[in-house]
Amino acid sequence: MAVNAKTYSQKPSEVERKWLLIDAAEAGTLGRLSAEIAKRLIGKNKPTYTPHIDGGDYIVVVNADQVKVTGDKEEAKMYYRHSGYPGGIKEATLKELREKDATMIIEKAVKGMLPKNKLQDERMKRLKVYKGSEHNHAAQKPEKVEVK
Repeated sequence: MAVNAKTYSQKPSEVERKWLLIDAAEAGTLGRLSAEIAKRLIGKNKPTYTPHIDGGDYIVVVNADQVKVTGDKEEAKMYYRHSGYPGGIKEATLKELREKDATMIIEKAVKGMLPKNKLQDERMKRLKVYKGSEHNHAAQKPEKVEVK
């Protein structure tokens, strides 16, 4: 009855990373876009997925300033940060953050969807977000990925 099928466990030396290009203007809403990016940074879309090995790809996101949100999130969604001093809390709406630094919207959403562990920082370093349609990763030949 016993079958000697062993569970495959990927080794760090076996990791193959691809470069992927995602256009935020053509993608769905912020949440769906961020969930897809997080899944690909972790490597869950690959058959070689191993939880404790960072096997994800590099992701280049362009047109971050054109990411879509639904409802009244443009005015109602708040982003908070704290200086560490008493009374040092600052807040900004999504609209204000889009005008100041549109790349932060996607970066914060993706970071919130990644597991909170030792691999999170390395995964975030592989996420490259650009406000416009220009990026400086043409030499890596990123392949375009459709996100619905």
